[in-house]
Amino acid sequence: MQTSQVFATKGNLLQAKKSLALAKMGFELMDRKRNILIREMMTLVDKVKLMRNEITEAYATGYYYLQQANISTGVISNIASQVRIDDTVRITYRSVMGVEVPSVIYEPQPIVIEYGLNDTNSRVDEAYIQFQKVKQLTMVLVEVDNSVYRLAAAIRKTQKRANALKNIVIPNFEYTVKFITEALEEKEREEFSRLKVIKAVKEKEN
Repeated sequence: MQTSQVFATKGNLLQAKKSLALAKMGFELMDRKRNILIREMMTLVDKVKLMRNEITEAYATGYYYLQQANISTGVISNIASQVRIDDTVRITYRSVMGVEVPSVIYEPQPIVIEYGLNDTNSRVDEAYIQFQKVKQLTMVLVEVDNSVYRLAAAIRKTQKRANALKNIVIPNFEYTVKFITEALEEKEREEFSRLKVIKAVKEKEN
């Protein structure tokens, strides 16, 4: 709101005060939302930190077993093609202050060897079993990475809006309220002085 375009009236003063109060409330809500989103994101980041060693070790072990299986049996792509695709994974979403973050739903099933045993050995079995564990950890990573990305984007957007309210909108309304208030007070003083002059003139005439 530009003060040069605002008439100093009581109606405009009330409107400016109302807009200022709404802007301050909006800033408080944006700030609260930002803090909640940051807290949620840090919880997810801490979750990954706790699992980092487990995840790194699981992947390293899985690729080592896979390498050993390839060495001992040749390229095992034909064996891998015999393993059915897992279609039991489901994704739902939960709302965190209006931000939709994913939740991966997966119920671990008993490990069943699905490929033939004639052309395989224990190295293949070790790789297969290890990558079942890798699959579960990967789902955790996918859930957390996607959630952190969405939360971080929402935090940036919320922070931008909060900064605009704090640094631009609220100061503008505060200045407008001050401008109108001072202008109305000046009008009242001028009106009071004018009445005093009129009263003094009438008293002299009498």
